[in-house]
Amino acid sequence: MQASGRVLVCDSIDQAGIDSMKRAGLNVDYKPEIKADELVKTVRDYDVIVVRSRTKVTKDVVDASNAKIIARVGVGLDNVDTKAAEAKKIRVINAPEAASVAVGELAIGLMISLARSIPRADAEAKKGNWIKKELMGSQLSGKYLGIVGVGNIGRNIGRMAKALRMNLIGYDPYPISKEFVSETGMIVTDLDTLLESADFVTCHVPSTPETKHMFNAGRLAKMKSTAFLINTSRGEIIDENALYEALKSGRLAGAALDVFEVEPPTNKQLISLPNVVCTPHIGAQTKEAQELASTVIAEKIIQILRGVI
Repeated sequence: MQASGRVLVCDSIDQAGIDSMKRAGLNVDYKPEIKADELVKTVRDYDVIVVRSRTKVTKDVVDASNAKIIARVGVGLDNVDTKAAEAKKIRVINAPEAASVAVGELAIGLMISLARSIPRADAEAKKGNWIKKELMGSQLSGKYLGIVGVGNIGRNIGRMAKALRMNLIGYDPYPISKEFVSETGMIVTDLDTLLESADFVTCHVPSTPETKHMFNAGRLAKMKSTAFLINTSRGEIIDENALYEALKSGRLAGAALDVFEVEPPTNKQLISLPNVVCTPHIGAQTKEAQELASTVIAEKIIQILRGVI
């Protein structure tokens, strides 16, 4: 059964999803560089708005639209005014399942990079500096990994970390899967206890008013001075100035950040620290994850417009 409707794709997405929508009979306009003012002017002509993280679907955009669906090709929905959409009875969908492996693998890679000073070792070796004696690292095996937010991504990381013989500690305001806890032997506890106990802390929570600066000076002070903090979720959950002070003073051993309060990051003093590893929000930037996210969203759009779901 063919679907009908006009789709505006506002950001760069994998071609597989676009092809799927076209095969289903949808009229797809691909405008990955569309500006906010143009979006407000043209959005009324579309039944579906598809975005990644660049485009902000503000209340102005929602109010100007006649859309049935707003689709985010990714995990979070913090760039979509979901309350405004709900008020207009617009379906808001995303693809949280698509990036869980890619983000999980990056988080593990960042942990190893911190534990073994891989970025520094690479940079110095290329300069001709043989600093072997300065690079005494630590193993992940036997260490305690604190996972803050034990959803799809958090559970994937837990399974990978368990394969590395790490011990798991988990915190989530929502119930954690009993099957996962049984499978991995995860210790479920409160956030403060997790921070006091973990050698590595990895964050996987959405950006909400409740999570903004959840890692503030007080929380960072609870962590071990030998601990490492990894954030591949949303930059707003960490108070970057507090993190800078903790890292500079030695109250925290190191941090790896894939996300920042402002992107590209403007907090140069933080990202310039030698015990900070930075990546430019590449958690979901794998060919496999982008193709899967695009095709998952396309299929959801098609099924909704057909009245199946």
